[in-house]
Amino acid sequence: MTFPTEEVRIALDPLVGDLDGESARLRAAGPLAAVELPGGVPVWAVTHHAEAKALLTDSRLVKDIDVWGAWQRGEIPPDWPLIGLANPGRSMLTVDGAEHRRMRTLVAQALSARRVEAMRARVTQLTEELLDRIPADADVVDLKAAFAYPLPMLVVADLMGIDKAVLPRLKVLFEKFFSTQTPPQEVVATLTELAGIMGETVAAKRARPGDDLTSALVLASEDGDRLTDQEIVSTLQLMVAAGHETTISLIVNAVVNLSTHPDQRALVLSGEVDWSAVVEETLRWSTPTSHVLIRFAAEDVPVGDKVIPAGDALIVSYGALGRDERAHGPTAGEFDVTRETVTRHISFGHGPHVCPGAALSRLEAGVALPALYARFPRLDLAVPASQLRNKPVVTQNDLFELPVRLNG
Repeated sequence: MTFPTEEVRIALDPLVGDLDGESARLRAAGPLAAVELPGGVPVWAVTHHAEAKALLTDSRLVKDIDVWGAWQRGEIPPDWPLIGLANPGRSMLTVDGAEHRRMRTLVAQALSARRVEAMRARVTQLTEELLDRIPADADVVDLKAAFAYPLPMLVVADLMGIDKAVLPRLKVLFEKFFSTQTPPQEVVATLTELAGIMGETVAAKRARPGDDLTSALVLASEDGDRLTDQEIVSTLQLMVAAGHETTISLIVNAVVNLSTHPDQRALVLSGEVDWSAVVEETLRWSTPTSHVLIRFAAEDVPVGDKVIPAGDALIVSYGALGRDERAHGPTAGEFDVTRETVTRHISFGHGPHVCPGAALSRLEAGVALPALYARFPRLDLAVPASQLRNKPVVTQNDLFELPVRLNG
C-alpha cells in the first residue's frame, strides 16, 4: 500500500507517550489521515466525527481481511504484535452482511437488555466487596489494581461463565495480546493459549450448560442455524477482551478527569449533575478506545478531498474524533459534564458493528463510580496527572497504574 508522495504519514507512538497530542495531530490532518501503525504498517485513519459515522455505515468498507492488499501480498507477518486485533478469528467482528446479522442476532439473544439489567445486583455486590478490601486508612492505593481492573474482569467472568481460576493467566495473556511491545516470538503462542482457554470454556459449557452467556451462545439458534464452536470461541475471546478493557479504562479515566477538574467533581458530588453525565463525557473526552482496527476498502472510497484506495486499510481514531469541534462545539477540548452534546459521541461505535456490550459497560461504571466516591468523597490523585503512565497499547487509552490518596 502506498500513499501519495505529498501525504505526510503520522506514525502512531507504540509507547503512547502523548495520546492527547497525537490525537490532536491526527484531527488536524483529517478527516482522513495517513497513519503508520507500530511495525511499519501503513493505514488510513478517520479522525472527524461526521466522516466516521458515514464510513462506519459504508458497505464499501468491509471486515474481510482478505480484501487487504498488504495481507494478500504477504506484507503483514504472522508475528505482528497487532495481528490478534486485525485478524482475531471468525466472529461477528470480522464478517459483514448476512453473516454478521446471523452472528449478531444470536449474540443479541444471549446478551439481552434483561440479562444486562439482571447483572446490576451482582455488579453492586462485587463493587462493595472490592471497596471493603481497600484499607480506609491507607496512604496511597493503586486504584486500578485494587478496583478498576478486578471489577470488570469479575463481571465478565460471571457473565461468560469463565472459571475464575484462569483469570490471573488471562490477565497476563491479554496484556500481551494488546501490547505493542510483545516480543514477536510470543505473539503466536499468546494467541494460541488464549484460544485454548476459550475453547476449554466452550467445551465445558457444551457438556454442562449454565446460566451464562457462553452457554446461551452454545444453545442460541435462529431458524436452526447455530454458531460453530470456532465462532463461539472467537466471539467469547472478543467479548472478554472488549468487555473488561473498555470498562477498566472508563473507570480509570473518569477518576482522572474528576481529580483534574475539581469544579466538575463538585457538581457531581453535590448532586447537581448525574453520574451518567460523567460516564458519557468521559467516553467522549478521554474515550477508553483510542483506535479501532481494521476495515478494508473493497473499492475506492472518497473521503473529503482524499480517497481510500481499494485494498487499503482504515482505522477509526476515536481519541481524535471525540474532540471534534464540529460535533461538540468550540469547547470540545474541555471536559464538561454539563455539555449539551454529552451524549452525541460514538465512542462505542456506530452502525452494524456498534459494541454489543455498551449497556453493560455503562452499567458497571454507573454503579462503580458513585459507590467509590460515596466511600471516599475526598479521593484524589497521589501524583500529578502528568506523571501517569500510558500502557503501550495503541487501541486502548489505558494506564499502568492509578495511584490515589483516598482521603485527599
